[in-house]
Amino acid sequence: MTGNVIDLAVAVILASAVGMVVNGFVTDIMMPIVGNFANDVDFADLKIILSPANIAADGTVLKPENAIMYGKWVNSIINLVIVGFVLFVIVKAYNKTKKPIAPAAPSGPTEIDLLKEIRDALKK
Repeated sequence: MTGNVIDLAVAVILASAVGMVVNGFVTDIMMPIVGNFANDVDFADLKIILSPANIAADGTVLKPENAIMYGKWVNSIINLVIVGFVLFVIVKAYNKTKKPIAPAAPSGPTEIDLLKEIRDALKK
């Protein structure tokens, strides 16, 4: 039982570390490349404004804008796909390192089979 708990703890820590690395990869490397192909669009800034912000003449915000931030959702979906792919590659590599279980040696005749052979031999 102790080995399984330690394996689970290591898996949780590794998953959080992989998640941070992949999140940084998506945010800092992938999204600028994708944004470059999409006419220099930063997906994190994409939104649908439901009600605009009310700003006073001196520049203070009286009421912030109400918006659906669908660009952040697109980033999250891309992050999920990349995390899934990375975990798939890790599990596939791990499964290759496992040694195949050797097939069980064929069992010999049972005691009943031996007794039947002796009976048949005595009949002859």
